[in-house]
Amino acid sequence: MRRLHLMVLRSVVPVFLVSLVFFVLLLELVDLFANLWRYLNQDVPLRDVMMIQLYYMPKCLSFAFPVSILFSTSYCLGDFYARNELIAVFGAGIPLGRFILPFLGLGLVVSVFGFFFEENLVIRSYQKKNDLIREVLDQSLAFSNSNVTIIGADVKMVYHADYYNDTNKSLTGLVVVQRDDRGEFYRRIDAESAVWEDGRWKLGRVRVFRRHQDDILEDSYPELVDDALAAPPSNFRKMTGNVEEMGRSEAREWITALRKAGLAYRGALAEYYKRYSFSLAPLVVALLSGAVGGRFRRNILLMSLLTSLVFSVVYYVMQMLMMLFAKLGYIAPLTGAWAAFIVFLGLGVFLMRNART
Repeated sequence: MRRLHLMVLRSVVPVFLVSLVFFVLLLELVDLFANLWRYLNQDVPLRDVMMIQLYYMPKCLSFAFPVSILFSTSYCLGDFYARNELIAVFGAGIPLGRFILPFLGLGLVVSVFGFFFEENLVIRSYQKKNDLIREVLDQSLAFSNSNVTIIGADVKMVYHADYYNDTNKSLTGLVVVQRDDRGEFYRRIDAESAVWEDGRWKLGRVRVFRRHQDDILEDSYPELVDDALAAPPSNFRKMTGNVEEMGRSEAREWITALRKAGLAYRGALAEYYKRYSFSLAPLVVALLSGAVGGRFRRNILLMSLLTSLVFSVVYYVMQMLMMLFAKLGYIAPLTGAWAAFIVFLGLGVFLMRNART
């Protein structure tokens, strides 16, 4: 049995490597031609275009792992069947489930490798790709924000600004409410404008309301500088981030920050969970292809390629829809990230139970 499994591995590994190169090149060309018109409009040098595609290659490898496993397994099983080798295997009393163990083992190895490959290389290279694209296409991120409310570091200050201008580090329509040590109202500051200068806020046209015993006293100032107003401009910036460009710890901190700020976090949380479910995709497609690969006896190359593309498209489309539903709040982020994997795992088990053996 061990010799048979080694024979299966010697057959599937070369096909897997060749198909991996093919699908990576295909994904690279799709990305290149999708952005080619923008590169030409901005007269982007060829060197920068090549660097963008080089940075994108690890991400293409991550996408190509499941498709390559699916294709190589389907092709090898179809080839065994066409040469009547599966008849000899089944005639010897070896069930299909035992025969495809090398395929499942390869899928498991690729899944584990893909997870750490994503964490240690893909994330950094994908971030460099996006940064370089923004640089060569003159696309800058806008961090100005409107209708922003934050809580100070000591939890005694609550800031609200109608608009924050990140270019000149200024606030418009600032309202600050300060509480005392007992959590009761202490004072309120209304300022038409505020500018960050020398590490502190300089307020303009200010009204200050203070509590004095049972009365509220009001004072007006043309300008005011108060060291208690210590929230830096970065706290007012628009929170933008892409979980695909963050490591696991950084992504968890980002999601926590979104939750504390009361901002939409479902999409980021679903993307974080998808990192785990997607890493197991090679394993589930190995099971799926093992169930359907032996059904092809003619046009093996064409049918294996077609099957791989069809299953991959259905998987990615289903995952995209589930992720969209999770981001819109129709389903839980965990469900959105794992739904496609669970459905295809169930389909693989069903097909395996009804496979030719």
